[in-house]
Amino acid sequence: MTLIRRLADQAARTPGAVALVAGDGAELTYGELRRRVLAVRHGLLSAGLAEGDGVLFSVRPSPESLVLALGVVAAGGVVVFADPGAGPEMFTARLRLARPRWSAAESVLYAGSRLRPVRAYARRRGLLLPNLADLRIPGEGPMRHVHVGRRLPGVPRGALPFADLVRGDAPEPEGDGDPGAPAAVIFTSGTTEDPRAVVHTQGSLAAALDLFRERMPLGPGDVVHTDQLMLGLPTLVSGARWSMPPPPCAPAEFARLMRERGATHTFCVPAHLAEVLDAAPALPDTLRHVLLGAAPAPAGILRRAVAAAPSAEVLSVYAMTEILPVAIASAEEKLAHVASGAGGDLLGAPLPGVGARPADDGELLLSGPNLCRGYLGAEPLTELPTGDLVRLDGGSLVLTGRKKDMLIRGKFNLYPGLYEPAIAALPDVADAAIVGVPDPGTGDEEVVLAVVGPGDLPGRLRRVLPGVIDHDALPDRVVVLAELPRSGRGRKLDRARLRDLVTAGAAGTAGPAGTAGTAR
Repeated sequence: MTLIRRLADQAARTPGAVALVAGDGAELTYGELRRRVLAVRHGLLSAGLAEGDGVLFSVRPSPESLVLALGVVAAGGVVVFADPGAGPEMFTARLRLARPRWSAAESVLYAGSRLRPVRAYARRRGLLLPNLADLRIPGEGPMRHVHVGRRLPGVPRGALPFADLVRGDAPEPEGDGDPGAPAAVIFTSGTTEDPRAVVHTQGSLAAALDLFRERMPLGPGDVVHTDQLMLGLPTLVSGARWSMPPPPCAPAEFARLMRERGATHTFCVPAHLAEVLDAAPALPDTLRHVLLGAAPAPAGILRRAVAAAPSAEVLSVYAMTEILPVAIASAEEKLAHVASGAGGDLLGAPLPGVGARPADDGELLLSGPNLCRGYLGAEPLTELPTGDLVRLDGGSLVLTGRKKDMLIRGKFNLYPGLYEPAIAALPDVADAAIVGVPDPGTGDEEVVLAVVGPGDLPGRLRRVLPGVIDHDALPDRVVVLAELPRSGRGRKLDRARLRDLVTAGAAGTAGPAGTAGTAR
């Protein structure tokens, strides 16, 4: 059964129930959600959207973006997330690969990307916006456009207003659609010469929703507070209520809305949860599940989450854009693993139906119904090489590092992920990461441990680390930083930037943000 059919069936069962609460408090019922999705589908088809047409999507999380994205998929289109803020060269390369025929964006983004004063203002703040209004299909003609919000100068002439698309009723589609049809294209990595995009189908997305619900029960009466689509969709399929914070949302506001709306579930990136807990040390006692994902959850964050929500189960989700979710472990399980001294980061047992096996070199290979169709322009995938190195421990996956992050010290291959969780679990260490600074003379690497915490940590760590990690993994230098550099919505560790920060010259001039010391 397709994703759209599941949502339609749930809406038919509970048409009067509230499906979504917007950032401003406006409510949308299941019946109204279904009507609007069908109306957008009908409007797009009437305007000429053909099956398989890509729709470049530049709308922030909101009820409008949800309805528009679902309407595109219901019409047989493909939502293309190419990120106009990625920079002109990368954005152009991604368009060349995806070849979308439509663009859907907020009116303010059209205006900001076309009007010179607004473009100059954005450029001064490091945001180089492409001119969305003048985009063309490579080798063909101009794109068709949909704009969300009132028409502003810069919105292309002939663009369809989202407000017009959702007016009126529309006929029921015939059949359930094709579960194998592409539904979303998500650009994740690559270069301007070789951009990389993941293609998910309605079937793979529907399977992902089922796996979330398998581990975390959801149903009518539950309230899920998040701006993340991949937790919002299983919420709607389950008949629960999606509480959507406004974009952007300050940590204190996020916590306040969670409390006011009686949230039973929430999802946060670990770095964001830390900010929320700084603003609100105690989370609402209505919470039953706190999910952390998109980046590793340090032991310090897990402990804070458990203390802030003692009546909730704190869970850490291991997933990749290509296949999500893969495994889910509780905070108690992860902290017990750290305390055992077994090394690595416990990910949990693979979820039902997910195939997970280590290759001969330890790289994790994944398969299952939630696996994406493949990469755009490449052959379909049957098994995904993740780049993550793992071992199996009693049926559970334990992350020991990333193949590309391996450091070379003489004859010893050092995988940072094998040791970072144990270091981050030490007293007063808020976060920790290991990077290598190449020695141009020997080809060897200086091993640098970057930690977040008080300034006297280097000396203290020099005393305790020999009893925590292997002798060959002891760092040559410890640097204390105010925070570790992170990037993207997932706030993933940016090891390249960290490596620049901790080079000998940078460490020597770190000033109040960082101090250095030797631990080996």
